[in-house]
Amino acid sequence: MTTYNLATLLEDSATTYPDRTAVVLGESRLTYAQLNSFSNMVANLLVSRGIGPGDKVALSCPNLPYFTVVYFGILKAGGTVVPLNVLLKGREVAYHLGDSDAKAYFCFEGTPELAMGEAGHAGFQQADGCEHFFVITAALDGASPIEGVETMAQAMGTQSAEFETVATDEDDTAVILYTSGTTGQPKGAELRHRNMRDNALSGEALFGANTERPDTYLCVLPLFHSFGQTVIQNGAFAYGGTVVMLPRFEAHAALALMAKEQVTFFAGVPTMYWGLLGALDESVDVKALAANLRVAAAGGSALPVEVHKDFEKKFGVTILEGYGLSETSPVASFSPYGEPVRVGSIGVPIPGVEMELLQPDSWETVPDGPDEIGEIAIKGHNIMKGYYNRPEATAEVIHDGWFRSGDLGRRDEDGWYYIVDRSKDMIIRGGFNVYPREIEEFLMTHPAVSLAAVIGVPHESHGEEIKAVLILNAGAEVTEDEIVAWAKEEMAGYKYPRIVEFVDALPMTSTGKILKRELS
Repeated sequence: MTTYNLATLLEDSATTYPDRTAVVLGESRLTYAQLNSFSNMVANLLVSRGIGPGDKVALSCPNLPYFTVVYFGILKAGGTVVPLNVLLKGREVAYHLGDSDAKAYFCFEGTPELAMGEAGHAGFQQADGCEHFFVITAALDGASPIEGVETMAQAMGTQSAEFETVATDEDDTAVILYTSGTTGQPKGAELRHRNMRDNALSGEALFGANTERPDTYLCVLPLFHSFGQTVIQNGAFAYGGTVVMLPRFEAHAALALMAKEQVTFFAGVPTMYWGLLGALDESVDVKALAANLRVAAAGGSALPVEVHKDFEKKFGVTILEGYGLSETSPVASFSPYGEPVRVGSIGVPIPGVEMELLQPDSWETVPDGPDEIGEIAIKGHNIMKGYYNRPEATAEVIHDGWFRSGDLGRRDEDGWYYIVDRSKDMIIRGGFNVYPREIEEFLMTHPAVSLAAVIGVPHESHGEEIKAVLILNAGAEVTEDEIVAWAKEEMAGYKYPRIVEFVDALPMTSTGKILKRELS
């Protein structure tokens, strides 16, 4: 029987390239054969505890080989993976376990700075219906850090390394990814096996992936997020590549790993690229890094034009910018590999996917024209099944196969798309629509400005006023009034920021997106 099980991405490479290195963490390396065997042991463990096809199994783990081992073990058993953000507290863990109907939960023990195991176990104890808790310890032979709780290593100890993967249908749910919950409680996007497989297998068309010339991927994007899962982990395994894991992004450490492991593929969110550029000093051999680097991909949020230009100048590699959401598995569009990049564009729809621009309050499209702005809608093999147990929320965003993204964009005469802003981030000042990204891009052209975030703040007469929160370049000196005066000279009266604040750092999510809701 033909199976669409996402786990076959790992199994096929383990069969064809058993001795190739699949995962690297520090000095540790796992071959495809070893990784597949460990995942088989997890699958056998789950079956022995009564976990069967369609059952949900949650996983909290940073970028460590344990994540990948458990992820594919769940899939092999026919289960559905529910990856959880590693920063969740006990109460939040309990919500996700209950909302997803998880029957089992694997949770990394954590570190002194991030007590994941304690928070995870507290959430497990509060959740109804979750029957099994396994704590993942850094040392495989280590004692359980939580009294009376079984470690994953202990549970796997007697399990066989052989397992026949459960056959699944292409429409069965492989993964439930939870949205950030910026508009209420987080919702679980149900992604089918074919959603995830087809997205991972698009690597050849999008990036020139080749099994005979496998890439080495630096994994700095969180694996619990769709970008890291699909583009890095699953995308690498689909073509026999190697995943070099970095549990927590730190620019200097990332540059060192890129050099040591001769990384050919880097994917990150814009703030990571900004961080890499800021970490360059005399100790970094940029020419050597550039000689190895074949692909640089960006997504997650809009890439500032100045960062795009600076990276290409320093590394000699053009960043391919793309676009997608958890609900789209995630890739929906990308700058075509091998074609000249249009800086500021998210490219064109990937093969098998369509995109349109919709009116704000209907499913009607906006008129054609490079200046027309509409909400981006997506249709194709990558669209989720729906939000788990939320038919009304699903109906709000999916109609006739089209998914409303909540992002505002425009399309040029050649069909390339450009993100204008999140519809929820748009500022309305005195009746005029103001798009923060446009202002952020402009502010970052000032020689003193390193990074910018623009928000709307309440105003008695205008409804909202425009505020810019800025990080300055090291050693730069400029006043708030000087920034305002400079922007006033260069921007329309309704656009330029009247309020400016300088900060040392901006609040960010675990995936590197700026948390504008925490700015005021």
